[in-house]
Amino acid sequence: MEPWIRWITVPVLVAAAPAYAAQYLTVEQAQQALFPSGTRFAPHPLELNAEQKQAIEQASGVRVRDSKPQVWRAFAGERAIGWFFVDQVIGKHEFITYALALDPDGAVRGIEVMDYRETYGYEIRNAEWRRQFAGKRNGDALKLGGDIQNVTGATLSCRNVTNGVKRLLAMHAALLKQ
Repeated sequence: MEPWIRWITVPVLVAAAPAYAAQYLTVEQAQQALFPSGTRFAPHPLELNAEQKQAIEQASGVRVRDSKPQVWRAFAGERAIGWFFVDQVIGKHEFITYALALDPDGAVRGIEVMDYRETYGYEIRNAEWRRQFAGKRNGDALKLGGDIQNVTGATLSCRNVTNGVKRLLAMHAALLKQ
């Protein structure tokens, strides 16, 4: 083998190596998974001003990065059955995109991991781990290692998704609760 071929082969193989990012669900698939009886999802545009961001941060203890959260109102026929959010938090190095569903009273129905881009820690997709959030409300402790158990090897992912849920619950209470 020619020496120049060796020098080219390694970078080509590295560039062709599979990425660790995985898209598990689209927005529509996550909506149906979290609201199986949902027939319509109406976008609910929000643009948070500085005062609202500060109130949410104060209530949740979590920084608000995005002033335009992705929110939908979920309906079964004409009856409102809850709220659907798509959010992103940082894992260790990359963003984790997840969906959160709340019932009309603001309790967590469930969460789904939509995109996971880290090389490890994907165990947060396990139904058992995600089920810990069911029924949680704004003001609940939502503390990793307390009422939300950690997944070994996914501490940052667990912590940041937990904090993201806490932030969205505070946002719902401040701006969407009827």
